[in-house]
Amino acid sequence: MSSEMDRTLAANLSRRALMGAGVGLGAVALGEMMGLRSAFGNGAAPVKAGAGADKGVLGTGQIPAKAKRVVSMHMWGAISQVDTFDYKPTLIKMHAQEIPPSVKNKGGRISSQTNGQSSFPLVKPLWEYKQYGETGTWASELMRHTGKIADDLTFIHTMNTEHVNHDPAAIFLNTGFQLAGRPSAGAWVNYALGTDNANLPSYVVMNSKYQSIGVAANSAAWASGFLPSQHQGVDFRAGTDPVLYIGNPDGMTKELRRDQLDFIGNMSKAQYEASRDPEILSKISQYEMAYRMQDSVPDVSDISDEPQYILDLYGPEVTKPGSFARNCLLTRRLIERDVKYVQLIHVGWDHHTRIFSRHPGDCYSVDQPSAALVMDLKQRGLLDDTLVMFGGEFGRTSYAQGALSDLTGRDHHGGCFTYWLAGGGVKAGYHHGQTDEFSYNIEKDPVSVHDLHATMMYLLGVDHKQLTYHYQGRDFRLTDVHGEVVRGVLA
Repeated sequence: MSSEMDRTLAANLSRRALMGAGVGLGAVALGEMMGLRSAFGNGAAPVKAGAGADKGVLGTGQIPAKAKRVVSMHMWGAISQVDTFDYKPTLIKMHAQEIPPSVKNKGGRISSQTNGQSSFPLVKPLWEYKQYGETGTWASELMRHTGKIADDLTFIHTMNTEHVNHDPAAIFLNTGFQLAGRPSAGAWVNYALGTDNANLPSYVVMNSKYQSIGVAANSAAWASGFLPSQHQGVDFRAGTDPVLYIGNPDGMTKELRRDQLDFIGNMSKAQYEASRDPEILSKISQYEMAYRMQDSVPDVSDISDEPQYILDLYGPEVTKPGSFARNCLLTRRLIERDVKYVQLIHVGWDHHTRIFSRHPGDCYSVDQPSAALVMDLKQRGLLDDTLVMFGGEFGRTSYAQGALSDLTGRDHHGGCFTYWLAGGGVKAGYHHGQTDEFSYNIEKDPVSVHDLHATMMYLLGVDHKQLTYHYQGRDFRLTDVHGEVVRGVLA
């Protein structure tokens, strides 16, 4: 151990500072085990608060961007396109009749839950459809608030997926691969473009749930996969303490926390110099973000400064922490603070039974708030450069699961489902693609999940084919070896 090393340590870290930072002799022993004394001698600087925002590996992107931010609303459990935005008068006329075998047999994989049924009676839309706006867009009255903003939306009616079970379909929707372990779309965006606000996470996730039974959300949908862990989504919980463990323990001042982080940062950076493990830098980044969030997160989550007309816009559930309405309002507050990617997950929708009573409640929970978010962003001048996306991991069948009764539900259906987009460079008042008269098969302009991801990336200024990460001997990308930009939806 050199005398120069001792002087460097003495200059930077007194014994009192070590003890006061709450790390004590254990940290000194750990430092010696990691061989950090020689590393400290190489001049590793402490991590300081208030560093500039990370602009990602691409900075401003590769091509001119239309969008700066993304809001992704995932209706986990699969919202029925038949009962929301894909109007089919034939289902009304043929209610309770069998779906033609020629139609059903073209529809690809079906869930095992109806695979053994001997009868497949068609079910008409649960609620009356009406036309809205100058475009005359058909929408269920259950989604009347969304219908009122239809002239601002692009509807993609021909989304499709191979998957008919929730976990693989939901993970595929969010990562481009059906098994857990790949980076989520938000993580890819974070990795590529970083953030414009160093005091809040670039990628925020909020979950809500309707009262009905639904499959649980899987954290693989917002994980960083093999990307550095700093790119994963940060889960904002309901209540006054949305992010765990960012507050100081009793007896610890902010200044003492700062000293502690500087010491840990010195140790960690020295370890990085020795090992070159990128996860060490991610850990430092996350510690520093937690420190900065002590001020920024309470500011975002406190809606007491919102005027009554804004609360009324989002609907009566906005006062309930953890509701989809509250999360939509918090999303607007995050977006105006330049958070890059916000993911809203609403669990419910898996209506295999009692769809007549369960589906309306789910629609009530999300319809007004999601429409309010679009209107709120628009009135603040934020919609033009914010891409908003709304949909589920697949759709629901136009035929009944089980017999036609109060217990009737709809099974999973990957053959076609509807997504809507708003802002961020997409056409307003536009409908893309066409399904057959039973909302069961695609007749024109299919759009895959990879196509949706490619289009999102394009609008953010990223060439999805060029954004790659080398891992275990090969280059990976969000769209794998697939995906084409859906030019028809671009403004």
